[in-house]
Amino acid sequence: MKHTKIVATLGPVSGNKEMILALATAGANVFRLNFSHGEKEWRLAVIKAIREVSTELDRPIAILADLQGPRIRTEVTFPIDVKRGFAVKICDLSKRSLFPSEEPIIALDTPEIISEMTVGERLLIEDGIIGLTVTKIHADHLEAQAENDGTIKNRKGVILPDTKLTLPILSAKDKEDLAFILEQGIEYLGLSFVGSVADIESVKEEMVNIAGGESKKPLICSKIERKAALEHLRDIIRASDSVMVARGDLGIEMPESEIAILQKQIIAESLREARPVIVATQMMQSMVTNPRPTRAEVSDVSNAVIDHADAVMLSEETAAGKYPVETVATMREIIEKTEESPFDDLYQALDLNLKTEYATMIRSVYELSQSFKVKAILVLSMSGFTARLLSHFRPDARLLVATNSLSTYHELALVWGAEPYLFEGDRDLDTLLERFITELKSKGVLVPDDQVAVFYGRTPEQSTMKLVGIRTIR
Repeated sequence: MKHTKIVATLGPVSGNKEMILALATAGANVFRLNFSHGEKEWRLAVIKAIREVSTELDRPIAILADLQGPRIRTEVTFPIDVKRGFAVKICDLSKRSLFPSEEPIIALDTPEIISEMTVGERLLIEDGIIGLTVTKIHADHLEAQAENDGTIKNRKGVILPDTKLTLPILSAKDKEDLAFILEQGIEYLGLSFVGSVADIESVKEEMVNIAGGESKKPLICSKIERKAALEHLRDIIRASDSVMVARGDLGIEMPESEIAILQKQIIAESLREARPVIVATQMMQSMVTNPRPTRAEVSDVSNAVIDHADAVMLSEETAAGKYPVETVATMREIIEKTEESPFDDLYQALDLNLKTEYATMIRSVYELSQSFKVKAILVLSMSGFTARLLSHFRPDARLLVATNSLSTYHELALVWGAEPYLFEGDRDLDTLLERFITELKSKGVLVPDDQVAVFYGRTPEQSTMKLVGIRTIR
């Protein structure tokens, strides 16, 4: 059993039940839906297929709905060729009519965006292929100098790494998509271009506005992809339910030479806050067209595992690649080989910023399991909080989790090492424990004479914790 989970993005080549089943069988634990693409009917069919596959395989599968977020795009009437050092005019789309139609000028589709820019700040167009630096500010436009040769085309993405943007975290499209996500009961909500805690709070407020305060909400996965997010990293992680190291846009906003270090920093900070963390972008990119990964890609996945990330993610590889199932299977093999190696081992407990009696008890369960070298830790966790805390310590023993909550069951598919089992309707923990052990014995997960550590989490009715200790299976 691998402990590190795999997130696979669904798309044109994988958005059908047959492929979803194949990907899940190969090792995918979470399926990502990129809301920058696809129509509502397609998403409904995909969600239905994922739920059916989860039932057929008798294991949890989480869904991560990734919102598009506020996007800035170019609006040009014809392609504009630029040379390094050339001056280029930039305006808001609403001001484009002030200039001759034949004049090569770049309009930005986001209202008033250029009013937030100052001299010396940069614009990166089409994933940073073309860089521009602002040199002059006029009443109705900016002047910028091209950093390199290239062609500026219509509807290409623009990143402003140096500008303090005041754009709302949710666009009108995002709000429509959010209502759909809440309606479908999806487990995780990916937030693009998070820059502050206020962004996260505004999304939580919007979810309450849409669905009311009592309804179950998706867990927020903040994507760390902006320079601004790094300035508030710890606070953003604390305000989030999980985190994604989104190396694509982060690698555009920050120097490429710093990305590996930033990845390690974000993972370490997420672990200290006991937040599940995903490493994403181009992990197996060559397998979009090739049946085998590069050696560098194998090392990339292994290093994320060694850094104790909860999950590694595939994007284009499984959404549009030629070898989606082979990519997941290869990633799973890399994970398993790395976890079998001594380089993945922990020689002391990971740091945890949460200093409470409950966290101390969880650590004692971990230390007990390590000392007795038990085969498994049996956890009763209704909300998933206890399971996530135990996962934080990355125990050697298998982390087997019983829950009576269907949403918790699926949410734990993203959490390192967690192997959830669902017992809907059970509220008595002693009864649930015995049912759990019987289930594990019937599946061959536990056999007589196995030693396990047992810990009861909290329920709304039972606020006290209970450590049963070491138990021998009979």
